[in-house]
Amino acid sequence: MSEREVDQLLVERAQRGDKRAFELLVAKYQRKLGRLLSRFIRDPAELEDVAQEAFIKAYRALPSFRGESAFYTWLYRIGINTAKNYLVSNGRRVPVSAGIDNGDDEGPELDERVPDYNTPESELMNRQIVETVNSAMEQLPEELRVAITLRELEGLSYEDISAAMNCPIGTVRSRIFRAREAIAQQLRPLLENGNKKRW
Repeated sequence: MSEREVDQLLVERAQRGDKRAFELLVAKYQRKLGRLLSRFIRDPAELEDVAQEAFIKAYRALPSFRGESAFYTWLYRIGINTAKNYLVSNGRRVPVSAGIDNGDDEGPELDERVPDYNTPESELMNRQIVETVNSAMEQLPEELRVAITLRELEGLSYEDISAAMNCPIGTVRSRIFRAREAIAQQLRPLLENGNKKRW
């Protein structure tokens, strides 16, 4: 049975009034949703409040969930909208940050792609690459940052990102391409210098 099928069974049980089924969904996605929302909200207390509000909204909207998209895609969309609404209602702009979490996340890590030869020079280069990627992501417009975060850090498919961002798949592909290009442009000088052994 696939993850999506398991989630769908839990959703159906929760729709019939089984609160334990929804608690299982919360337990399963609380950490991932928190990671996603941390791209918008830095304060841990505010982040916890917004994540809780997103789960409450999801619970209230559960009767209208029809399973046309994966549950987590639907939940992420609610979470993103809740975070944006929270920031706007508090007179704040959506921050331009999507720092890379080096924790023990389930999603792919960008710094796993950087070779580590265990030398001081390679460790310095790895740190500079991660810092450059973080900086480049912070400079991305919101729609590009969210798309690349959902794809590269959360590991969502293009279809799921399309559903989460409420836009066509072609737009998702374009946003991810543009985000990757912008990040690559920032990395190019660093990598070229590394290849010329200017360390």
